[in-house]
Amino acid sequence: MTDMVETTTLDQWYPIHTLSDLPQESYADRLLGCDIRVSCEGVVELASGRALPILRQYRYLWTSLGAPGRLFPLPEALEADRRIVECGAVLVNASGLRIVENFLDMAHFPFVHTNILGAEPQTEVRSYTSEIRRDVDEVWATECFFYQPQAAKSASGGITTEYQYRVTSPFSTLLYKTCPLAIDRWDVICLFVQPLEPDVCRAHPIMFLIDEDSPTAELVHFQQLIFLQDRIILENQRPVLLPLDPGREIPTRADASSIAYRRWLKEKGVRYGASGAAC
Repeated sequence: MTDMVETTTLDQWYPIHTLSDLPQESYADRLLGCDIRVSCEGVVELASGRALPILRQYRYLWTSLGAPGRLFPLPEALEADRRIVECGAVLVNASGLRIVENFLDMAHFPFVHTNILGAEPQTEVRSYTSEIRRDVDEVWATECFFYQPQAAKSASGGITTEYQYRVTSPFSTLLYKTCPLAIDRWDVICLFVQPLEPDVCRAHPIMFLIDEDSPTAELVHFQQLIFLQDRIILENQRPVLLPLDPGREIPTRADASSIAYRRWLKEKGVRYGASGAAC
């Protein structure tokens, strides 16, 4: 199966399990259409027995079917006063690229996450900056502002939230957002995607927060609620694979980050989970 996946996708690190909850015995899993096996010691191998590279970082066990380079830096994960909140894994019948693109989209907040991340009539997405940062080979969207009735579990009321979006690999994305409890710092929410098949994946959300008081269960429930609302939309999008041909879907001004992300994928020749010109 790996000969059907282009090099860019093969050579990425993918999360497959949290380090805090490794299984008591070996279990079968899947990655990029290949059967893999994970041991309780965190050893990962293909069904053929070939050992795969592993990395233990940011609370996850990562692996790759190719020759991955260095994992992206995330200094916030090392800050001693951060709450690290693992939010479980969610199976989604959608392209992993669709999941990343949905994560970048602010326009759906009032309609999908009503009275949490957005609410009518405040539906406008203000102009923001999106770019491919060539020096680090990442997609960034900055100066993103949106009014939110409850931007975080720790928020006591509505605020205009500032976001910065960062895509570090085709299947990994991070969000830096206004921290209600520390105006000079960012809360960080990450979404790491494990593609099982081109149209099926497992999403691994994790948060690095400045929040000493909120119960962990409430933080997890808040994030899972938002993601499960997204899953309904994701599993009903058509086409299932992310189109990379410009004419397949018509973007608006609010889709600047999506446009940059798709252009970046095309430049890399990403085909797994995509349809269109790069295929």
